[in-house]
Amino acid sequence: MLEISPEKVAHIIIKAREYDAKVETVIPNEGSGSDGEPDDILESFTDATTRPELESFINSLNEDEQAHLVALTWVGRGTFEPEEFDEAVQIAREEKVVSTADYLLGIPLLADYLEEGLEKMGYSVEDIESEIL
Repeated sequence: MLEISPEKVAHIIIKAREYDAKVETVIPNEGSGSDGEPDDILESFTDATTRPELESFINSLNEDEQAHLVALTWVGRGTFEPEEFDEAVQIAREEKVVSTADYLLGIPLLADYLEEGLEKMGYSVEDIESEIL
């Protein structure tokens, strides 16, 4: 049984998608004619708040929720099958060496893995996301 609410996972998915959408800041070349290109909104500036918000949210989860979040990521990635979820949670607890936020934010495609994990565990991500948006 999932010990983190699907709504919290959906919130993390949404924020992780925002974070993943960021690109490195590029200063246009002299004379490029770029003055406020639409892609500028996706540039990652040093004062960007998405990562700190996401870190804070994940760090505010209790240990059980964090372990379940990691296990859900692993199920979505295919490291574990849904029927092995309890084993994945146990391993997530035993093998934690860095903060859960640092670990998860270092995983490319985190939002995709969480979404896939929820789906494999029987939750409709579209329904959950529509409830919180």
